[in-house]
Amino acid sequence: MRVLIYLSLLLAVTIYALRRGDREARVTALACVGATAATAIVLSPLIVRSANVETGVAAIDVAVLVVFVTVALQSARFWPLWISGLQLTTTLAHLIKLIEPDLLNVAYGAAMRFWSYPILLILAIGTYRTRLKTQDVAGPS
Repeated sequence: MRVLIYLSLLLAVTIYALRRGDREARVTALACVGATAATAIVLSPLIVRSANVETGVAAIDVAVLVVFVTVALQSARFWPLWISGLQLTTTLAHLIKLIEPDLLNVAYGAAMRFWSYPILLILAIGTYRTRLKTQDVAGPS
């Protein structure tokens, strides 16, 4: 059920960002979609998932972090910084698991997934607020 909720949210936010967002929102949304698809391909089977560092997922998370930070550095908006920070938190979970292999599998698994929801929420809100500001600058039609 969680997967269905996440995929529904991802689809809705991506469509919104692609239709109404600026370049930053579109790049961020496509990075989220790409990361979700790539993660589904490289994720270990459920029986062994989170027992060790998910190296494939870690590599994807680092790549997405690079995309998010690049967007944030080129943006005049604040929301990409929040998304970058949350993605950094997700990425650091892999490092913590590497340093402390006895980290509870549940904690590691949750750390890999948890911040995806706030990232999508911030993307939707950032797209909305950017659109409002753009309309204010353009004036009434």
